[in-house]
Amino acid sequence: MISMFNIYQAVTDRIITQLEQGVIPWRKTWRGSEPINYVSRKQYRGINLMLLPYGGEYLTFLQAKDAGGHIKKDEKSHMIVYFNFTEREKESGEVEKVPFLRYSNVFHISQCEGIESKLEAISTTNAIEPIQQAHDILNDYVSRSKVTLNHVEGSNRAYYQPATDAITMPVIGQFESAEEYYATVFHEAAHSTGHRSRLNRITDNAAFGSGDYSREELVAEISAATVMNFAGIELPQTFENSVAYIKSWSKKLREDIKAIVTASGKAQRATDLILGVVSESE
Repeated sequence: MISMFNIYQAVTDRIITQLEQGVIPWRKTWRGSEPINYVSRKQYRGINLMLLPYGGEYLTFLQAKDAGGHIKKDEKSHMIVYFNFTEREKESGEVEKVPFLRYSNVFHISQCEGIESKLEAISTTNAIEPIQQAHDILNDYVSRSKVTLNHVEGSNRAYYQPATDAITMPVIGQFESAEEYYATVFHEAAHSTGHRSRLNRITDNAAFGSGDYSREELVAEISAATVMNFAGIELPQTFENSVAYIKSWSKKLREDIKAIVTASGKAQRATDLILGVVSESE
């Protein structure tokens, strides 16, 4: 079994490899079913959305065998990670549960033979237009959360201010596209989920460039991309695909091998809050 340290390192190495190939792993371009376990029917979430390359069903080697099928010759597995808990006695005698990271290897159903998908065909009939869907998601979140959303015509800044619990945005017409607007506003909405009245994640005095600031930015990056993907919006190919952007995140992930796993978990909770959904995870 790989140690906890090496699992974090292995995950981080995979993410950095994608970044260095010019792929931003928290920005999925596939559409359709989210990654799901073939047997449990639970959706994979958090960091596993970056580790799994396709939507659809995944099985372990034994699950494929138990289902009456097998893995095709020479197919390579995909690593997923999950937390288990062990008990530890404190000096006070109290027993506490301590999480530790574990991993498993899975195969996409397309890598298997003798196994039929349980997924229904995805219908696009009467599908909500992506920009309208993004509009509805944003309005619903603002209504539920009571966060203030201000639009300032002529402004060149977009930011979330925890002290006033307010998101400030330029008007949508100032953006090159509606997609650009929603990518930005969902990033700020993700920050707002960290308010003490919600997920209580934001460090009030996180200085620009500090570790806390970088970690929160990564949470907002991942959450915004996930919400955009949920709405079906093609993410803008702007400065965020630049060499400097990719190098910056590669450097930060190398400096903290737990950052991507931790940020992905927090981003999943932020995304759930924005979308107003609660679901089981793997």
